[in-house]
Amino acid sequence: MIPVRRTVLTLALLSAAAAPALAQNAAMGPSLVAHRATYELTLASGAGAKAPNAARGRIAFDFQGSPCEGYSQNFRQFTELEPAEGPARVSDMTAVTYEDGDGRNFRFKVETRIDNAGLDQVDGKAARSNDGALSVSLSRPKRAQLDLDKDILFPTAHMLRILEAARAGRPILEVKVFDGSDTGEKIYDTMSVIGKPSQGEVAEKAAQLPQLRDMRRWPVAISYFEEGKKDSTPHYVLSFDLYDNGISRALRLDYGDFVLKGEMSKLELLPTKPCK
Repeated sequence: MIPVRRTVLTLALLSAAAAPALAQNAAMGPSLVAHRATYELTLASGAGAKAPNAARGRIAFDFQGSPCEGYSQNFRQFTELEPAEGPARVSDMTAVTYEDGDGRNFRFKVETRIDNAGLDQVDGKAARSNDGALSVSLSRPKRAQLDLDKDILFPTAHMLRILEAARAGRPILEVKVFDGSDTGEKIYDTMSVIGKPSQGEVAEKAAQLPQLRDMRRWPVAISYFEEGKKDSTPHYVLSFDLYDNGISRALRLDYGDFVLKGEMSKLELLPTKPCK
């Protein structure tokens, strides 16, 4: 699974009544496999004055956990863009998150460095109260306390909801997402479009594992909008093939002026502790 904002994901509205059910759905419905994956980034297309002439990069993603012990994600994206004029622009972003199995608590730490500038850091935690409202406590980039609405999901809960919608044949899913990105204060409105399932071999050798050969996968495209601006152009669009166990392949990151594609180069399935 690629975390949605770093790449990859989040889903349907969560109320106080739905919060206890989330852990049950995670245990009895979709099951996410622990894995490590690497994706090589290249330029797929570009248009306009801001589009680079070339691009390269890499995403490294580590996902582990279960509904009973919670889910941890380690993500790193390195990207180098070559503009039409001037030196290459380099960005290096890492994100470490933890989300408990019932979707009530979320911890996040994000570090970003652009070119040779200083390190930008976001560090904080979010918790859901008994009535479903979300409270965010930030220690970086500044100390702040935010009180947010009830209808907001964390990344792993989002992934589970996408899989639930895919299995049920629902093609559209619209939800609000919080993943700790940017300054740690942003909420995104998202719309996921889910296509028809398919099976069989794929081009990437890394994904040609026996465990995936006969597993269903769905094409998914998630559009991220500034909160309250779903009628405007998306902030960006993340597309991928999503397997029934939460693994993603064939990434496309559409930033408007240009599109990066991510081809899976490595995949390692990790042992997952069963819930007692």
